[in-house]
Amino acid sequence: MSPEFDISERVFIVTGGAGLLGQEYGRALVRSGAHVVLADINAVAVEKVAADLSPGAGAARGVAVDVTDEGSVASLVRATLAEFGRIDGLVNNAALDPKVQSDGSAQFGGTFEDYPLDLWNRSLAVNLTGMFLCARAVAPTMLAQKRGVIVNISSTYGLVGPDQRLYDSRPPCQSTIDDEQSTIDNRQLTIRTVKPVTYSVTKSGVLGFTRYLAAYWAGTGIRVNTLTPGGVFDEQPDDFVRRYSERTPLGRMAERHEYCGALVFLLSDASSYMTGSNLVVDGGWTAW
Repeated sequence: MSPEFDISERVFIVTGGAGLLGQEYGRALVRSGAHVVLADINAVAVEKVAADLSPGAGAARGVAVDVTDEGSVASLVRATLAEFGRIDGLVNNAALDPKVQSDGSAQFGGTFEDYPLDLWNRSLAVNLTGMFLCARAVAPTMLAQKRGVIVNISSTYGLVGPDQRLYDSRPPCQSTIDDEQSTIDNRQLTIRTVKPVTYSVTKSGVLGFTRYLAAYWAGTGIRVNTLTPGGVFDEQPDDFVRRYSERTPLGRMAERHEYCGALVFLLSDASSYMTGSNLVVDGGWTAW
């Protein structure tokens, strides 16, 4: 490995560490010799993930955290410093991400017009406020070290609007509407909002948050960048995978490990001249 990519012995916090990509990020960092604190609201799951990654070239620890709670985030930072004595990087990965189920249904159905306020508030709390609290909590340590890297995870849906046609698995005949039904009823039958408004809004907000921090910490030794992944294969229904793949220049969804190289790059000195940037790894999704 070229020296500029070497992250061995460095200490990183990865939020959402028990999730699909959080696990992969942790695995890649440990294999690269880094020490990783995997943080997740699911204590049992994240401790198991960390145990499965150890022993490795680096160490892995699982810590329970609620990224929406200021005290919980502060405890995470204290635990990391107590264990490793430093924090070289933070991966802000925790987020609410509505998925397509194996039966083709959605975790969050309905239309924009019916979207509940409590879900709006919850998504903003996890996807944006959580990033704010974690970045703010690691800042004193990084400022004292005069060195640190933060990678905020966004999404292609932070760059472009969701193509809701990908998620509508109903046969064409169901779009036939009786003339007496209202316009809203028509929309409810023809549009199923699987990726709700909050996902696009919060993932767009990540880009602005990154740029703000990069500019604010200019000259301090702290770099802040965004990693924007596309869709990753996770046993979705065949019809959804087909439609997504047809929409992508590379003709397929990503495998879960395919974002790890980009993450290691952003956390390493190989990206030493990058801050305030957005690295898009999406199989070409946003190219057309």
